[in-house]
Amino acid sequence: MNLPEFCIRRPIAALMFNLGLALIGVVALSRLPVRELPDIDPPIVSVTTIYPGANAELVEADVTEPLEQEINNIPGIKILRSESREQVSISPSSSS
Repeated sequence: MNLPEFCIRRPIAALMFNLGLALIGVVALSRLPVRELPDIDPPIVSVTTIYPGANAELVEADVTEPLEQEINNIPGIKILRSESREQVSISPSSSS
């Protein structure tokens, strides 16, 4: 006796088998660990600015320091490092 023949001869048994299978599926689905919104934070944000013709002191005073003040106002910033070189300011920061 194959499955289609069994289902035709015993419809109540086939119905109970389907309901049992659906019940097992519902129980398994309720126990399945699923995170809808996992914590995905970009760990590092880097800001690079170019100030053509400026020396390192001028880049630090005009670009790096104001940029550091604005970045420090962002919630969640843990570490802020800045580097001022001739014509370039680099500010990588790590968030929580």
